[in-house]
Amino acid sequence: MSDRSAIEWTEATWNPTTGCDRVSAGCDNCYALTLAKRLKAMGSAKYQKDGDPRTSGPGFGLTVHPDALQIPYGWKSPRTVFVNSMSDLFHARVPLDFVRQVFEVIADTPQHTYQVLTKRARRLRQVADRLEWPANLWMGVSVEGEKELARVDDLRQVPAAVRFLSCEPLLGPLKGLDVSGIDWVIAGGESGPRFRPMEPEWVTGIRDVCQEADVPFFFKQWGGRTPKAGGRLLEGQQWDQLPLAAAVSSG
Repeated sequence: MSDRSAIEWTEATWNPTTGCDRVSAGCDNCYALTLAKRLKAMGSAKYQKDGDPRTSGPGFGLTVHPDALQIPYGWKSPRTVFVNSMSDLFHARVPLDFVRQVFEVIADTPQHTYQVLTKRARRLRQVADRLEWPANLWMGVSVEGEKELARVDDLRQVPAAVRFLSCEPLLGPLKGLDVSGIDWVIAGGESGPRFRPMEPEWVTGIRDVCQEADVPFFFKQWGGRTPKAGGRLLEGQQWDQLPLAAAVSSG
C-alpha cells in the first residue's frame, strides 16, 4: 500500500502502531475508525483486533507492528511523514520501549521530517524526559475545543525541535489560546456524513492569535460532507504557512 498522503500538511504516512479509542469530543466521528472498519471487512491483518470495551466510546484494537519499523529505511527520497495516522503513539497501551524504537528510526533517517500528533498530552509530558528527541521530529497535540487547552501546556514542556497544534476538527472557539512556545498551528473543520459545522470566527480567532505572536498558521479545510466540500479559502486567502524549520530544511 502506498505511503503517500492526501493530507494537506504532510506528504506520507507511517503507522508503526494501529488502533485507538475515544478520549474527547474530537474523536466522535473519527475517520480512522471508519477506515479501520472497512479494512477489517476487507481482511486486512492489521485491523482485526476489536477495541477495548472498557473505554468510553468506540475504538479499534491497539496493535504494535515491529515489522513496520523498517519501512522508512526503504524510502529513497526525503519526505515529510505523519506518524500514526491510524493510531496514537502515546496511547497508554503502546509500551514506552516501542516509542523509543520509533524515535530511534526517526533519528536514523534524518533525511525525512516526522510529524507526531497525540491527544494523550499528559502521557506525552510524563514520558518526555525518558526519550531522546531527534531534531527531525515535530511533536503536536490536538486541540479541538477549550476543554483541550491544557494539552498546549503539556506540549510546551516537551523538548521537541518543533511543537505544533492541530485544531481539527475545530468544534468551538479557543478563547484564551496561548501560543507561546508553539511553532506552528493547523486549523480545520470536520468532514464526513455527520460533520459538525465550524463557525468562521472560531478560525479567524486562532489565525489572529497566531499573527499577533508571529506563529505560522495553516488552514486545512472548512469541511463538510467531504473534506474538500467547503474549500480552503479563509477570507479569500489560502493559508499554507509552515514552521521555520521547514523553510530552513527545504532551503
